Amino acid sequence: MQKGPKIALAVSAAMVLLAGVRVGLIYRANHEVQPARADPYADVKINPDENVFLKKEYPDSLADQRSLIGQTVWISAGGQLAYYVNQNNRVNYAKPVGNLPGATALLIKGVFEEKAPATGPAVFRIPAGERQVLLAFTLPKSSDPATLYATPVGDFNNGSYTFVNDQVFFYDNPQKLYSFWGPAIWSDIEQHKVVAGMSEDQVMMSLGEVMQPNSDDSGNRTVVYDNDGHPITITFMNDKAVTITPGK
Repeated sequence: MQKGPKIALAVSAAMVLLAGVRVGLIYRANHEVQPARADPYADVKINPDENVFLKKEYPDSLADQRSLIGQTVWISAGGQLAYYVNQNNRVNYAKPVGNLPGATALLIKGVFEEKAPATGPAVFRIPAGERQVLLAFTLPKSSDPATLYATPVGDFNNGSYTFVNDQVFFYDNPQKLYSFWGPAIWSDIEQHKVVAGMSEDQVMMSLGEVMQPNSDDSGNRTVVYDNDGHPITITFMNDKAVTITPGK
C-alpha cells in the first residue's frame, strides 16, 4: 500500500476512535446518577405570622368611616390610641380613659368630628389638623359593654381627610387570624401578660406597640415596652422572650 493511503487510513481510524470515546463520555454523563443538589432554601424558616392576610379598607371619606357602624374591629396597634367617654358626640380631651390595648374588640356605633388640642395624648398618634374624626364605640367584652366611648382615627386638614384605620385596626378577629398561636398564648394576651417563650409579635399584641428596641435585629434584641406607663424590658433570642424585667 502506498504511504499516502496508509496515512489517510490512520487518520480515519483515529477520528473514529475519538468519536467513539466522545459518544461514550456523553452516554456516561447522561446515565450516571448525579449527586442531589442542595436546596438553597431548605434552611430558610418562614414565620407563619408573615403569611397571615390582613384586610385593608383604604378609607378616605366620612362615608367610608360610617360604613363601619355596626361592625366590630380589633386594635392592632396597642397603646397608640387614646380613648374618651363619649358624651353626645363630644369628648373631654383633657380626661382620656386610657390607651386602647392590643386585640381589644370595638363595636362601632357612630362617627363624628371635633376640634382637638394641639398637644397632649389626643395627638400622639393622630394629628390635630383642623379637626379630628372620631369613631364612637362600645367595648362588648368589657365589664361595662353599654358605655359609649370615642377614639380619633383621622383628621381633616387643607380640604382632605387622612385616616389611620388600616394601621391600627384588624377587620377580622385576630384570635382567628393567628389561631396557630394557641389558646394559652391568647389567654395571656387577653390579660395583657407576657411569659417566657413569647415571640415579638405576641408581646406587641399583649403590651402594645409603644416601644424602644436597642437594635433593628427583630427577634434578637432587647426591647423596652411602655405598657401604658408601666415599662417592661424584654430580651429576645431566636424570636423567643428569654428575660422579662419590670422597668427600663
